[in-house]
Amino acid sequence: MSDVEDKKEDEIEASRAPLLTHLMELRTRLMWALLAILIAFVACFAFAKQIYNILILPYEWAAGEGRDIRLIYTAPQEFFITQMKLALFGALFIAFPVIATQIYRFVAPGLYKNERKQFIPYLIATPILFLVGAAVVFFVMMPLAMTFFLSLEQESVDGGASIELLPKVNEYLSLVTALILAFGLTFQLPVVLTLLARIGVVNYDMLKRGRRYAIVLAFVAAAVLTPPDIISQFALAVPTIVLFEISLLTVRWVEKRKAAAEAAAARAEAAAPAAGESGKPA
Repeated sequence: MSDVEDKKEDEIEASRAPLLTHLMELRTRLMWALLAILIAFVACFAFAKQIYNILILPYEWAAGEGRDIRLIYTAPQEFFITQMKLALFGALFIAFPVIATQIYRFVAPGLYKNERKQFIPYLIATPILFLVGAAVVFFVMMPLAMTFFLSLEQESVDGGASIELLPKVNEYLSLVTALILAFGLTFQLPVVLTLLARIGVVNYDMLKRGRRYAIVLAFVAAAVLTPPDIISQFALAVPTIVLFEISLLTVRWVEKRKAAAEAAAARAEAAAPAAGESGKPA
């Protein structure tokens, strides 16, 4: 009886060893990722005012030349906290390649060689598409949004009240970061749908049948995530629909490659027994 118990304890200890190895590996990867975020945070906080001034450029473009741009803060610590939020957002943005690399290095040992090669393009495409979404926000979305907000101002007429836009520093930052995240995540649509197609969750026919619903959802999401004007909503909805159509093409391409690989494997499997039979002595 004791031998059986000793054997079970040995099996438990053997199963614990790989788990501890994985936990130590995870700790190492997390430490490198956190170190990258910390270094980027310190650098971004040191240049927080300069970065914030860059984010104000779409506001200046919308206001036009000659207008005095003013942003306010109403609490002593408000702008300091805003700078910390900006530094954290910038740190996550800058450190993302390091974070993604650490995730890949943690996952890669459990993947086959061909799976690693298939995973790398998605790892490269994700930050590129996010940057494209952020660029759309900076050069298109924010100028349009600020133009709309500035159009709501009211000048004093016949002694009436004048209404002027004086945005708070934290609220302006919240608007910019929210739009960057919304567009950045939206631009991940081809990556997400292609990965789902690879694992068999979705397919081309399913997505094609759901095209009309996707268009409706794109406009609903745009209405929720953007300022309440038609131009801004179209600025998000139209790229989303275009990305969905691109996703259809990539999913179809993935399915064709998958079908070709399965057909080649089936032919190889069928040819193996035939070759073995032909080599047998009569």
